Amino acid sequence: MARRVTSDAVRPALTRDRIVRAAVALIEREGADALSMRRVAADLGVAVMSLYNHVPNKSALLEGVAEHVVAGMELEDDPSEPWQKRARALVRAFRKVARDNPRCMAIVLTHKVDTSAGLRPVERALALADAAGFDGGTAVRIMRALLAYAIGAQMREAGVEKMLGHLAETGAESWNRLDPDEFRHVIAYGPELAAHDAETDFEFGLDLLIGALEALPRRPAEGAGPDRG
Repeated sequence: MARRVTSDAVRPALTRDRIVRAAVALIEREGADALSMRRVAADLGVAVMSLYNHVPNKSALLEGVAEHVVAGMELEDDPSEPWQKRARALVRAFRKVARDNPRCMAIVLTHKVDTSAGLRPVERALALADAAGFDGGTAVRIMRALLAYAIGAQMREAGVEKMLGHLAETGAESWNRLDPDEFRHVIAYGPELAAHDAETDFEFGLDLLIGALEALPRRPAEGAGPDRG
């Protein structure tokens, strides 16, 4: 007689990674307020107490979510490339993570990420700023500016879509309700306001940011940085 295989026999082993991934999926489906150890356990089909063998509490789980999201960045980098190109690649990588995990980004911004995986984007930004010849204090500010732009661009895209996205459909109907003397430019640029192109807007802003950074004072790129003695 053949032995019956139980569901427990084929169920994947419970690990911290599985728990964190289930939490990420739950947050993206229903928002951070829906997250609880009990909900994650239910999604995984396990007893809630079994989670505590891998994650001590909800706070630690949230930190794991933040780490997981940041660790998902594609950080391929060529130090021989111009720093401007490397900076653009880093911002685009961070933006992709923000777009892929929009609800989890709030967790990233409010929880510490101090693991190796979490700190790699920071190291990459500091390294390219150093390679460009910026001093330590400026390099830190550049790192913050690059990551802030990536996050801000994603938030702006979502906000603009909610705030002005309807204009593509309402068009002239919306303009006709406005006082032409008070809203002269809004009416004149109406088609441009209605034509929201997220990629073009993002690249335009990124060019502005890189251009502004290029104008900052710095030593020659081949000068000695902290890791060159």
